[in-house]
Amino acid sequence: MITCPIKTATGGDAGEYAFEETDLVHRNGDQPLVSKQLLHDVVVMYEANKRVGTVRTKGRGDVVGSTKKLFRQKGTGRARAGNKRTPVRRGGGHTFAKVPKDWSYRLPKKAIRLATRMALLSKFQDEQAIVLDDFQVDAPSTKAVAGMLNAVGVNRASALLVVADYDTTLHRSARNIESLWMRPAGQINAYDLLHQRHLIITKAAMDAILDGSATKPAEVAVAAAG
Repeated sequence: MITCPIKTATGGDAGEYAFEETDLVHRNGDQPLVSKQLLHDVVVMYEANKRVGTVRTKGRGDVVGSTKKLFRQKGTGRARAGNKRTPVRRGGGHTFAKVPKDWSYRLPKKAIRLATRMALLSKFQDEQAIVLDDFQVDAPSTKAVAGMLNAVGVNRASALLVVADYDTTLHRSARNIESLWMRPAGQINAYDLLHQRHLIITKAAMDAILDGSATKPAEVAVAAAG
C-alpha cells in the first residue's frame, strides 16, 4: 500500500492519497515491481530519438575536381598519385565521410507503457511525489506557479507538474520556470518522470491514470502552438 499526503496549493494538508502498488504495475511472480533494466532501456530509447543526426562531411565523390590521374604511374621519379580528390591531398574528400543518420528506434508499446507506470510508482516509493488537491490559475501568472512550488517545498529543485487535462492558461504560467516541466496525465512518459527530481501530480490526474481514463488529448498540439 502506497500512502501519500495530499497538499493544497498553499502547502496545507488535505488528507491522504492511498493506492495499491499493483494498481499501477501487476506483479509477475517474485520479480520486483520496478525493473531498472526496462527503465534504462526506455530512457536510452528516448535519448536516442532526440539525436538530430544531420552531421555531414564530403567524401572523395562529393568534392570538386577531375578524376584524371595527376601524372603517369612510372618514370617521373615521384611517388605514384591518383586524382586530386584523394583523401591524402589537400582539398580532397574525407576517407570515411560522415553522412546523415537516423538514430531513432522504438521499443514495443507495451514495454513503453509499463516503463511509464514503473517510473511513476518509483516516484512514490522514493518519496519524491506530491499529490495536489487541485491547482488552477484564472490568468497567466508565473508568480502563482512559483508560489505553489515554494509552498510545497520544491522551488529550488527540478519538478514535473502533471495535471488531468491540458490547460493553456496553466501552461503559459509554468513555461517561464526553467526547472519545471508540465504534462497532461495522458502525455507523461518514463523519461519525463525520471529526468525531473520531484513529481507534483493533481489528485484528478492520479485518478485518471489509475482508472485508465488518461488519454492523449487530440487538441494538445494545436493548443501548444497557440
